[in-house]
Amino acid sequence: MIIPDIETIGIINALSKSNVNFAFYRLPWTDACYLLLQKDGDIEELSSLSELDGRKGFVMSPFISDDNKKILLIRPDILAFDWDEISSNLRTLYKKSLPEVNRTEDKIENKSFISEIEDRAKKEYESCFEKFHNSIDKNKFTKLVLSRTINEKIPENFSPFEAFVNACNNYPRMFIYLCHTTKSGTWIGSTPEIILSGHTEGWHTVALAGTMTVHDNIIPTDWSKKNIDEQKYVADYIRQTIKKIDILGNIDEKGPYAARAGHLVHRKTDFFFHLKDNNSLGRVLDKLHPTPAICGVPMEEAREFIVANEGYDRSYYSGIVGLLDADNGTELYVNLRCMQIGSEYARLYAGGGILSSSEVDEEWEETERKLATMRKILNENYNKQ
Repeated sequence: MIIPDIETIGIINALSKSNVNFAFYRLPWTDACYLLLQKDGDIEELSSLSELDGRKGFVMSPFISDDNKKILLIRPDILAFDWDEISSNLRTLYKKSLPEVNRTEDKIENKSFISEIEDRAKKEYESCFEKFHNSIDKNKFTKLVLSRTINEKIPENFSPFEAFVNACNNYPRMFIYLCHTTKSGTWIGSTPEIILSGHTEGWHTVALAGTMTVHDNIIPTDWSKKNIDEQKYVADYIRQTIKKIDILGNIDEKGPYAARAGHLVHRKTDFFFHLKDNNSLGRVLDKLHPTPAICGVPMEEAREFIVANEGYDRSYYSGIVGLLDADNGTELYVNLRCMQIGSEYARLYAGGGILSSSEVDEEWEETERKLATMRKILNENYNKQ
């Protein structure tokens, strides 16, 4: 990816510690970057996804919306495309003075990063896995998604913008974003999973689940029954959900097939459809989210179980992130492979689907491989200093 001049990079990094609400994002298989920025005022907070009907802006939605964490919508006062236009807008707004620094941004505890903490994390994961697995064995659930988080020391001279560029360069197949708001802090993500994309001419969502590792650029084909079943639960849920939405005509379906995401590959099914009312995107999202790819089956009961037993607040991990604009193009993704940036530490998130056939060590290793996506971005940023 071509990067802008040093002055623009400095403005972007300063904005990541300010009271300005903004987002950079890059779509899969493109080199061009977008900036969406709200020039002034408080960020809008919504209580439900259905409130997004007829709205435009950049969305940061948590896994569970409640009084503590609302759905955030950045108003698109500025929507700039490519670096010449982005740089021109940023210089016009902030060349002379940057906004006041947001002193409350760092919401991550400064923990010592030593081997005992790594060991304790593994033991805590094993304990949670046992709870989840036992509930599946008792036929309370068919599938549950268990996630975890870990803190990584931020390298000296860390640049959020350079981390964003590293993600773009390393993961061309993914949706990459850098988002900063006064309510969420600063987040960087690299996600392969569309929740809703398209415009008035047609809409697209996917069922993405099951994970294998790519070795020597060879896409594996020997999917286990566990991986096949895990993705099938997601596809069945999405198919049934779309049928309950007011659509025109039939659902066009493609897959399942292998879809690469960095050093991992997932099973994927595409769903294409037309809406009777293109201003109903909030209600569509409210029905789709959360899918079994990040929650479980049955959905409502699984969501309650996860909140009660996972042992931490997922925050904006496994929520929804991206651009909402029914007329000109919506690009909304499930917020996977992401991290929240604090002053000294970054909090990384990853998860995986648990079935009756799941083994704890295999699931732990899957989360390690997913965490490696964000670790790579942090480390490469450090190595370039």
